[in-house]
Amino acid sequence: MSRPEAKRALELSIRLANRGDSEAIADVLLAAFSLNRAQYTPEAFVVVTPVAAEIETRFVEGPIWVAELDGVIVGTVSLTTEPEGLYIRSMAVRPEVQGIGIGHKLLDAVDDFFSRSKMDRIFLYTTYFVTGAKEMYEKHGFKWVRDTTAEEWYGTPGLEMDKRIEQPQSSQNRGENAL
Repeated sequence: MSRPEAKRALELSIRLANRGDSEAIADVLLAAFSLNRAQYTPEAFVVVTPVAAEIETRFVEGPIWVAELDGVIVGTVSLTTEPEGLYIRSMAVRPEVQGIGIGHKLLDAVDDFFSRSKMDRIFLYTTYFVTGAKEMYEKHGFKWVRDTTAEEWYGTPGLEMDKRIEQPQSSQNRGENAL
């Protein structure tokens, strides 16, 4: 009788994406958001599942990360700069690997970028029907800002969340006198 083969640990890595990853990123977004397709309006679903050609245009707008599990892209998140702060968009993990911490690792990469940026606010929009999303963001320090109306976002209501970093002030800005 032979021993069963030992289970091998999966290797997860987070890295900055490149244009060659656009098709895989589009596939991840489609797979993840399809779980809740019925809750999105057709217009909103098109926005949350951009095709590879649109993803390619986003590389000039800000960083995009991918999560690879044994060399296969299974998750993604991207940032862009808006007047209100850094904006997280297109956060997704393939359904078959959700729940094992990939989303948290992607948010760790975002948090690291945010902490090194000159921005004091990072924000996102999500929905109440995406199971666990709000709770995951709260674990990373995001707070509810407001509910968003269906009229604001292609007929799909949701919520805005944000996180702020207090930027250090110089002693002069605090009104302290130098000795």
